Amino acid sequence: HVQLVESGGGSVQTGGSLRLSCSISGKTHLGCMGWFRQPSGGERTGIATIDSDKNIRYVGSVKGRFGISTDNAKKTLYLDMNNLTPEDTGIYYCAADEGVCGLWRTFPPSYWGQGTQVTVS
Repeated sequence: HVQLVESGGGSVQTGGSLRLSCSISGKTHLGCMGWFRQPSGGERTGIATIDSDKNIRYVGSVKGRFGISTDNAKKTLYLDMNNLTPEDTGIYYCAADEGVCGLWRTFPPSYWGQGTQVTVS
């Protein structure tokens, strides 16, 4: 059983930065990990993924501003967010799965964190 626990959300002004962390426990090998964002009243959408080979993909709206990374020793997934805008406001979820990231185009990840709120004003 995999447990994901996010931390690091909060309120920040436009142009500011935040680092989100996702502590992972349980499985020793995960094929894909990533971050999703859900604005108020909106859909939850993927914004960044990283696979077990450290291949990384970003959605266009965050490319160049956000950075996804992992620390295997600490079993932690990170999302560094820079140059934040009000459009980045929402609940951020980390997610993980044993399968490859490509499966997430069709099937949702198996494991989810509880979410952390990010507010940019």
